[in-house]
Amino acid sequence: MKILMFGDTFAKPGRDAVRIAMTKLVPAHSVDFVIVNGENMCHGNGILPEMAQEFFDLGVDVITLGNHAWDQKAIIPYMATQPRLLRPLNYPNNDSHPTPGKGSIVVENKRRTGARLAVVQVMGRVFMDSLDCPFQVAEKEVQRLDGLGVQCILVDFHGEATSEKMAFAHYMDGKVSAVVGTHAHVQTADERVLALGTAAITDVGMSGCFDSVIGVKKELSIQKFLTKRPVKYEPAEGPGGYGAVLIDVDDRSGRARSIQRFREPVVTV
Repeated sequence: MKILMFGDTFAKPGRDAVRIAMTKLVPAHSVDFVIVNGENMCHGNGILPEMAQEFFDLGVDVITLGNHAWDQKAIIPYMATQPRLLRPLNYPNNDSHPTPGKGSIVVENKRRTGARLAVVQVMGRVFMDSLDCPFQVAEKEVQRLDGLGVQCILVDFHGEATSEKMAFAHYMDGKVSAVVGTHAHVQTADERVLALGTAAITDVGMSGCFDSVIGVKKELSIQKFLTKRPVKYEPAEGPGGYGAVLIDVDDRSGRARSIQRFREPVVTV
């Protein structure tokens, strides 16, 4: 099973880059499942229903979100109708104050009968909102998926701290097929298959304008650091590029065979 995952897709340059990259990478690597982190698709803040639907129509199987999941209010009712759009599973949830949307999904490959992939998203708590424990929530969900006979499981860990992401990957080693970090927008060069068969990377990186500060116009980011005064961020303009990983998983065991990292510019047309 080949799984292609794109990192945080930032504004129009990121959306354009992912579209172009899919046309190249999916056929070249016989990709079975495509996952995109889309929490920054709309001008760097959240995602709109029409953007999510466009990428589903292009062949994306699952879109994950993160701490910007709620930035665009129009997406909340859409979540109720589209289970393949995931927010972090470890948001507090109870009967009196239910959290919209889902944090995990099992998808089937349209071309290969019986090929199933579970995608789970959790969010870290270091330098982030204090949500429910991502370690415990993810482990409980994986146990539920195991009970359903799902062998191949990918976890998108949306977090700030590299130490938290690394610790989570080791904690889940042998329990899931892959742990892919998102949120930082800066790709790390530590892709590897851990001892018990879990592919891991601390951060898959950003899909967006590379001539920027994590997707934002560099002049505005510099201004914020120089003055320490409020600055309204705007997405950088210009050609985009993509950060992605390709993970090869054994269907029967759920163990990863390999993980390959991509970070490339694209030529828009």
